[in-house]
Amino acid sequence: MYKKSARILNNIYHYNRLGEFIFRKKSMSKQGAIIISLDFELNWGVHDVISLEQYRENLLGVREAIPQMLELFHRFDIHATWATVGMLFCENKKELLDSLPSLQPNYENSNFSPYKKLNVVGENELIDPFHYAKSLIKQIENYPNQEIATHTFSHYYCLEEGQNEKSFEADLQAALRIANSNGHVFKSIVFPRNQTNQSYLQVCKKYGIQCYRGNELGWPYRASRYHSEGIMKRALRLLDSYLNVCGHDTYRISEVETKPVVNLPSSRFLRPYIAKLRILEPLRLRRIKKGITYAAQKGEVFHLWWHPHNFGKNIDENIRFLTEILQLVSNLRNEYGFESLSMAEASDLVSKVKRE
Repeated sequence: MYKKSARILNNIYHYNRLGEFIFRKKSMSKQGAIIISLDFELNWGVHDVISLEQYRENLLGVREAIPQMLELFHRFDIHATWATVGMLFCENKKELLDSLPSLQPNYENSNFSPYKKLNVVGENELIDPFHYAKSLIKQIENYPNQEIATHTFSHYYCLEEGQNEKSFEADLQAALRIANSNGHVFKSIVFPRNQTNQSYLQVCKKYGIQCYRGNELGWPYRASRYHSEGIMKRALRLLDSYLNVCGHDTYRISEVETKPVVNLPSSRFLRPYIAKLRILEPLRLRRIKKGITYAAQKGEVFHLWWHPHNFGKNIDENIRFLTEILQLVSNLRNEYGFESLSMAEASDLVSKVKRE
């Protein structure tokens, strides 16, 4: 009872802080914000690129990494968006099968489809921690300022051959149903593999989605089919993680696209710690810190994102790295009034600024 009351009071406090921020129009031109979004997918997001045995450590490690991330977010007053694959909400195999959309994508590459692999999914989260995550979602719910958003129901690929708008709509409907049954109303969407399909944004608006995470500017980050990525694009993105190749990719709230829904482009993917590249860790940290500092000084937005499973291995190193970033955010909050916003909060702010 005490914890529940404390949580309510805490939410009221932070809601009031957001209200103050929204109505500080004059000072908003001088203040920036960080948006943090996480693509929460477990094996549904990697089943088609790596075997479960190969990625087991990362997927199991999520259950240790997420509580540590949540504690950090709470410690540094970070508002974050958890874009969650709808299948993860299911409590057991029966609920999963009952929740499937009636119309499913018919990908030309059948390996992309999770529906063709349901026979290997276990009965519940205890038996199969790779495909269910209701207990983790509940942990996220228990922390203040954490938005539960959608990453589609099935980790749906919006640019791959064989899918279409009708099957996307059916997938989104399934995601909304399972979320609503768990007490959530989605306001934000993150497209799997960042495959933003502009023609599907109107469908998102139809179902109450306010915003999505768009891609960074520049050719290496342009939305494309998975097998159209090419070595050059991947190499440039990797290089850009350590050196300023493509710029900071920050932006002003007043310049954000709003039609048909608000576009909150990403600025940087938080790559995980890699032991073989540990000598480059100072460069990786400096790259992100410089971008965040630039946003704070210029009164712009820096949108940082990653997958929880990226932290599932080398957890201590990844948590230390994230702590350094969040400590900087805290310092910039004190120096420049730099804010932390979820995607939904940023979307509300965009709408407010545009109206005025």
